[in-house]
Amino acid sequence: MAFQLGSALLEACVLAIVHHEDAYGYKLTQEVKQIMDVSESTLYPVLRRLQKDGFLDTYDQPYQGRNRRYYTITAAGKMRFNEFRGQWNEFRDNVDRVMNGGNEHDQR
Repeated sequence: MAFQLGSALLEACVLAIVHHEDAYGYKLTQEVKQIMDVSESTLYPVLRRLQKDGFLDTYDQPYQGRNRRYYTITAAGKMRFNEFRGQWNEFRDNVDRVMNGGNEHDQR
């Protein structure tokens, strides 16, 4: 993707993914990589920050003889996700208006 939109978008994407289902770190990285260039070394500090801020919780689950750490969204995380979604929709609508010449119905 040519557009770099920063850490807030990365946080919003992580919360969106875990809003739909709990996920472990590698799976989160793979899903986020589908929409933006991110490495595990970039994602894990974001996960820790979201956990520290009370937006994510973790739990371990055995997998092939080892524990896999899953991330789950909290009630505060759901509220934060909804804030991000509202801000994203407003941002997207504003960009659409500019890209479409000031009127989203004016397709040239």
